[in-house]
Amino acid sequence: MTAFQPKLVALDVDGTIVDERNRLTAPVREAVRGLVDRGIEVVISTGRAIPGVLDVVDKLGLEGRHAIASNGAVVLAYPPVDILHTVTFDASEAVRRVLAEMPDAIVAVEELGTGYRVSRPFPTGEINGTIVVEDVESLIAEPVVRVIIRSPDHAPEEFGEIVRGLGLDDTSYYIGYDAWLDLAPQGVSKAYGLEVLCEKLGVERSEVLAVGDGNNDVEMLQWAGRGVAMGQAPDVLKDVADDVTGSIHEDGLLTELQRYL
Repeated sequence: MTAFQPKLVALDVDGTIVDERNRLTAPVREAVRGLVDRGIEVVISTGRAIPGVLDVVDKLGLEGRHAIASNGAVVLAYPPVDILHTVTFDASEAVRRVLAEMPDAIVAVEELGTGYRVSRPFPTGEINGTIVVEDVESLIAEPVVRVIIRSPDHAPEEFGEIVRGLGLDDTSYYIGYDAWLDLAPQGVSKAYGLEVLCEKLGVERSEVLAVGDGNNDVEMLQWAGRGVAMGQAPDVLKDVADDVTGSIHEDGLLTELQRYL
C-alpha cells in the first residue's frame, strides 16, 4: 500500500498496456479491472486514433469510461463513442517542411472516429481503422486533429535529427521509436486532454496517476500527481517521472497498479 491513492489512472497504450505485437497479459488486464472495481476512473491516454482506443478497450473489457486519443487532441466517452472535446490545426506548412527534407515519407491524417487518409499505405499493422489513399495536397487542405509522418527508409536516429532541425516551433510534435513523427496542435498534449477531462469529472491533477513509455508522455507525467515511466522509456521521460517501473516485458505496469489494489 502507499499513501498516494489515485482517483484517476491515465494509461498510455503501446509499450505500457500492450507490447510491440499489441499483446496484453492477463495479470495486467485483471489489475486494470481491479482498479475499476474499486471505483477508480481508468482513462486510456494514447496517441492512437479512436479505432485504436476501442481496440485496447475491448482487450481490457472496459465499459462506460473515458479516453484521451490523438495525443490529447480528442477527449471521448464510450460506449457508444461520444466525442467531448477536439482541437484541430492547419498542418500544411509543417507537412511541407518535413517532405522537403524527406520527400519519400508517408503522410497520414486522422479521420475522426473512423481511421486515416494516407498518401500511400503504411507498414502492415501500424495504423488501423478505415484507410483511404489520397494525394498529399488533399490530405492537408483542411484543419485536422493529428498528422503522422512515417519514413520507413530512415533509421530512427537519422530521422530524429532531421525533424529536430526543421524548426517546427509552431506545432507540437513527438518523435516515435521507428522513424515516426506525430504532429499535433500547438500546446496540445496528453496532459492537455487530461486537464480537460479532469475538469469535467471534478478530479484534481494531484489525484491522477499517469503511466507511459514514450516522448509523447513527457507532459502527462509532469502534469500528473504521480508520473511513472516504464523501464524501456527514453531518459527524457525517466528524468521527469516520479518513479520508474519495469519494462513492458516485465509487466512493469502491473507492478505499479498493484500498489493500489
